[in-house]
Amino acid sequence: MRVVRWRERHIREERFIYVLALVVGLVCGLAAQLLKTLIHLISGFLNAHLSATTANFTYLIYPVVGILIVTLFVKYVVKDNISHGVTRVLYAISQRKSRLKKKNMYASLVASSITIGFGGSVGAEGPIVFTGAAIGSNIGQAFRLSPKLLMLLVGCGAAAGIAGIFRAPIAGMLFTLEVLMIDFTGATVMPLLIASITGATVAYITEGYNAEFFFSQSEPFYTRKIPYVILLGIVTGFISLYFTRMMMRMEGLFRKIKQTWLKIITGGAILASLIFLFPPLYGEGYGAINNLLEGNVGSIVDGSLFYIDRDSVWFIALYIALIVLMKVFATSATNGAGGVGGTFAPSLFVGAMAGFAFAFILNNLDIGIHISNKNFALMGMAGVMAGVMHAPLMAIFLTAEMTGGYELFLPLLIVSALSYMTIKIFEPYSIYSMRLAQKGELMTNEKDQAVLTLLKIDSLIERDCHVVHPEMTLKEMVDVISQSHRNIFPVTDAQGTLVGMVLLDDIRNIMFRPDLYRKMTVSRFMMMPPARIEVTDSMENVMNTFDKTNAWNLPVVSDGKYVGLVSKSKIFNSYRRVLRHYSDD
Repeated sequence: MRVVRWRERHIREERFIYVLALVVGLVCGLAAQLLKTLIHLISGFLNAHLSATTANFTYLIYPVVGILIVTLFVKYVVKDNISHGVTRVLYAISQRKSRLKKKNMYASLVASSITIGFGGSVGAEGPIVFTGAAIGSNIGQAFRLSPKLLMLLVGCGAAAGIAGIFRAPIAGMLFTLEVLMIDFTGATVMPLLIASITGATVAYITEGYNAEFFFSQSEPFYTRKIPYVILLGIVTGFISLYFTRMMMRMEGLFRKIKQTWLKIITGGAILASLIFLFPPLYGEGYGAINNLLEGNVGSIVDGSLFYIDRDSVWFIALYIALIVLMKVFATSATNGAGGVGGTFAPSLFVGAMAGFAFAFILNNLDIGIHISNKNFALMGMAGVMAGVMHAPLMAIFLTAEMTGGYELFLPLLIVSALSYMTIKIFEPYSIYSMRLAQKGELMTNEKDQAVLTLLKIDSLIERDCHVVHPEMTLKEMVDVISQSHRNIFPVTDAQGTLVGMVLLDDIRNIMFRPDLYRKMTVSRFMMMPPARIEVTDSMENVMNTFDKTNAWNLPVVSDGKYVGLVSKSKIFNSYRRVLRHYSDD
């Protein structure tokens, strides 16, 4: 606490954030290296004895064991849901003032290393983003930073995690800006850049300066091949759409399974079967990508039942195409069964396979063209990543940084842009933000939308209105009015169900007629409200309801029971207050 008080007296928050960005980048860079090391140790130990020339039946066991261990770890140690790390970071930014729990600094790291090491067909990038964001959040909370700066430190942690695991500092910063939707301002760029560079530097020191994927530009790119690049961009856009929608559909199916043991059996069986038939689906699949980039095409069937067909061109093409289609089932089965991992690496994997298959098939159709298999594999990586994550800039720079393929910048730009434009027609949100957008819990870069997301209906409900009942007489109604400072009165029955409203203006002409005091009851002059607000409605829906009805006050109900009133004036006042805080640079 002494350090905190000293900092508050001597260093302004805006300057102190640079120091914390450096610290966050260092810690997150080390966390990324620890995660990669654990995955390689577990995977290397389990796969040391496997044969490349025959089927390996241990693939039917490893993934299920890994998921079982992770399920027990999450249930009895973590005691919290840590799946879908990037989505949870987005939720924390939108709904929890960027506050993440201390356990999130290690929980995803441990769980994902076991999941992936034992063969779970997911990526480590989502968990390291969650871990990095939690590190940034908790460091910020320790120094009692404002919510605005806390959000920035969450972004710094996520950027450093991506930069550290891929050795890609620019992509780490762009991930935070495009996927986490942190505002791009002068106040945010420098801390994000410091954290990203620090995270990447840690990776360079520990791993060396080699790119994540081995790639050498042996075949130059010629502009006459741009039509094929354009076609690949559109194809990867539709593959991204398939990946996104199938992932969401599979997640929905697994959510319907309530028994934990049944989820493990179902998901484990799907995953183990797919890995047994398609060994490249084991873990992140980066080894398979490297083999393709090195030109070792036949290795794609190593360790499978189909090793004898490694020299058959069209079987290899079919096998890779099936891998592209099956990856989404392996990934969703891993997470659905209880494993912990992200969809970042799967999108890279699917893109590399799709781009390679695209070029491989065209080159073997004898139509008089030749395009580079490995160049198009890189373009495919950028295309699918841009489409699935709705982050074309990050996809371009990440692909270039982790492969060293900067000479392909123009085709990477074309494929990423076209893929993003294609999927945007059908899906307005990325695979990460879609889950929150469906619930109205997503904060975006649009300030109006962001402020509405930050407002909560529960905090705007006015509960000081006097409630009346249908059987009350006009005299009793007048007595209630004399004690109230409001001009609107909800009408409920004996069970508390809202049955109508009474407006003071509607009864002003009769409230001073004593001859009607005993003759008229509330049921005679009450009116139905123009609409009702459910207590679970998002603020966007609330504002749409106000716009449609032109009302200034609307009742709030919960399963038909009256809760209170919400007024447009109070919403506007709260909106202006939050907007001032949100826009304060």
